[in-house]
Amino acid sequence: MILKCHINHANILLLGLASLLASTVQAAYISDELRVPLRSGPSAEYRIIHKGLPSGTQLDILNTDQASGFSEVMTSDNRQGWLRTQYLVEQPIARIRLLSTADDLKKANKALREANTEIDTLSQRSLQQEERLIENKAKIDALEIELAEIKRISANTLDINKNNLTLTEINARLREELDDLSESHARLSDNTENQMFMIGGALLLLGLITGALIKARPQRSAWS
Repeated sequence: MILKCHINHANILLLGLASLLASTVQAAYISDELRVPLRSGPSAEYRIIHKGLPSGTQLDILNTDQASGFSEVMTSDNRQGWLRTQYLVEQPIARIRLLSTADDLKKANKALREANTEIDTLSQRSLQQEERLIENKAKIDALEIELAEIKRISANTLDINKNNLTLTEINARLREELDDLSESHARLSDNTENQMFMIGGALLLLGLITGALIKARPQRSAWS
C-alpha cells in the first residue's frame, strides 16, 4: 500500500505539530528494491526495527542526514525509523505507476463509453427532433392549403350570396311581370269570350233575318 510522505527537520516537533506542517511535506517512496530494512538510527550499525519495507511503500520523510546518507521516516502505522536515502524516490515505482495508469485507462475507457453513449443519446434526440420538425412542417403546409381553400370557399360564398341577392331581385321582377301578364291574359280572355258571344249573337240574328227573308219571298207557280 502506497502512503503519503512528509518532510520535517525535528522529530519531536513533527510528533507534536504534524497537522500544522502538512504544507511542508515531501512525498517519497521505497524504490524498486525488494525489501528495505528500517533501523533505529542513521547508520547500518543501529538495530533493525523492521526487517524490510516492501518496495512501493509510501513514507513520511521526517529528517535527512546528508553525512550518513540516511533519512528518518515514518510509516503509515506511525512506526518511525531510519533507512538509506538512496532507496527513496519522489515518484511511485513503475509497478504502482503501471497500476495507476491501468486504473486511469479504465476510467478513461469508462468515460469514453459514457461519452459515446451520451453522443448516441444526443444523436437519437436530434433525429427525433428532426423528424418532429418535418412532421410539424408537413402539418403547417397542410394547414396553409386548408386555409387557402377556406379563403377560396369564403370568397365563393360571398359571390354566391351576391348572386343570390341578384337572382332574388330578378325573380321578384319576373313574378311582378308574370302577375301583370296573368292579369292581361285574364282581361284578354274575358274580352275574347265577349267578342265570341257577340259574334255568335250576330250570326244567329243574321240567320234569323235570312230565314225570314226567304220565307217572305213570293213563291212562283209551277206553270208560270
